[in-house]
Amino acid sequence: MIDHVGLYFKGKPIRMTKSFSHKDNEVFLKKIPDKLPILPLRDTVAYPFMLLPLSVNIPRSMKLIEDAFNGDHLIGLAAMKDSSITEPTPGQIHEIGTVCILHRVVHLDDDSLQIFVYGFERFRIAFWHETEPYLKARILLHPDILEYDNELEAAFRILQTLSKEVISLLPNIPAAASDYIDTIKDPRYLLYLVASNIQIEFKDAQKLLETDSVKDKLHLLIFHLSHERDILKLKQKIQSDVSRSMGKQQHEYYLRQQLKAIQKELGESEESQSDVDEYTEKIEKAGLPDEAKQEALRELKRMDGMSRNSAEYAVIKTYLDWMVDLPWQVRTEDELDINHARTVLDDDHYDLADVKNRILEYLAVRQLVNTRRIQSGPDTMGNENQAMGAILCFTGPPGVGKTSLGQSIARSLGRKFTRMSLGGMRDEAEIRGHRRTYIGAMPGRIIQAIKRAGSRNPVFMLDEVDKIGSDWRGDPSSALLEVLDPAQNSTFRDHYLDVDFDLSDVIFITTANQLEAIPPPLKDRMEIIQLEGYTEYEKIMIAKNVEPKRPDR
Repeated sequence: MIDHVGLYFKGKPIRMTKSFSHKDNEVFLKKIPDKLPILPLRDTVAYPFMLLPLSVNIPRSMKLIEDAFNGDHLIGLAAMKDSSITEPTPGQIHEIGTVCILHRVVHLDDDSLQIFVYGFERFRIAFWHETEPYLKARILLHPDILEYDNELEAAFRILQTLSKEVISLLPNIPAAASDYIDTIKDPRYLLYLVASNIQIEFKDAQKLLETDSVKDKLHLLIFHLSHERDILKLKQKIQSDVSRSMGKQQHEYYLRQQLKAIQKELGESEESQSDVDEYTEKIEKAGLPDEAKQEALRELKRMDGMSRNSAEYAVIKTYLDWMVDLPWQVRTEDELDINHARTVLDDDHYDLADVKNRILEYLAVRQLVNTRRIQSGPDTMGNENQAMGAILCFTGPPGVGKTSLGQSIARSLGRKFTRMSLGGMRDEAEIRGHRRTYIGAMPGRIIQAIKRAGSRNPVFMLDEVDKIGSDWRGDPSSALLEVLDPAQNSTFRDHYLDVDFDLSDVIFITTANQLEAIPPPLKDRMEIIQLEGYTEYEKIMIAKNVEPKRPDR
């Protein structure tokens, strides 16, 4: 019935039939017997008109192939319901399958078979005939129901269009494949050709085979092919975005390499790299918070790609100097001992009994709150910061010792002392700093004073708070509210640094000559302590006493 051609594959003989097309179906259909050996398929569906490669390594199935090839070459292919079963029984196989002819058989080195089968027509299993040595069943040919009408024509054309769209989205597919789609006139051949070449789940593939009406098959396939087209379009978009991003990165890398070569010719590369390495080490040692560290590294990355002679290089270098020199993690431990504080105040100041008692009360509250914090844990931090955040304000005429009282408080606590004068200040930028968009921008005087102190929790004296002013450049008193408010100053943001700096551990003390001139919002946040001028007798007594030792500033 079938001619044999002798070929070899890896030294092994290949047995095959001569080639044929789906147009030969009518000839072979007349020769299909009503009893066929059934080869079960695992997670695979065989369609009519299609050439299908299969691997066979189960002894029972290999025996079936050998007998069929030595006979009429005809077998039935039907999918298994459960792919985990090695040798299924008749009830574990779908009843609808495809009659196929063995087109090629290759014996492989591992004693398995590689076969190629060509499908002819659907069949339905009438009943099972034999189970040994392999499955055999009596079959009934079950052709598709093909009704030519406008609906069929429309579905066929839609499938052609979708198929060409999918082909255009697939890589390494020649343009001739799309032209071939236009030459197909048989709806059955087109739908089985498309179904066998797209990714479709096994249960959907089996449902497509079992559906009788060609129009229904076309509708099912159009749905799955539309989904496949959308997936391919999305995949192509993602790949395009990735390629564009990679192209940009490669372009930037090329430019950086060119820049490094130019810098090397100018003798700048080694110096620039040494600066980058130095600042990288400083940033790691400075203990910056996460936000500040990310900002510093971002600026360092920008500096790495610049020439040392660039003006922007110097600006970034100055900014990094400020970032690594600030005392982000440096703090002094308080010596909260009331008796020691009384001794320091008595040594530094004559009389002022009421003022000293008020200061000692303030320090006693800090000592109590600190004890509660240790005992209660972090849950009470919010209320404690409010309690410890009271701002002392010493008021009185000049020369009565307001500033020196702040120095004595710092010495009694073992803290660093720093000060700044607010007298005549009218520019808000002196508090919050200048933005880096300005030429010669610098941090505000608050951050500058913290850097001079070398500690994140100094005693900070703000002198002459009653002489602060405002004009078109802003209102410094409003900016000062954020600095002095314990509910806000934990995230104080200087315009120059553009990152949060925690001022909640700083003890702020203000001085004034006249209470009436202090802006009301500021006054509400202060605990006023009035200092009177000295009498003649007190001046004489102070002059007779040895001048007390002043703390280092």
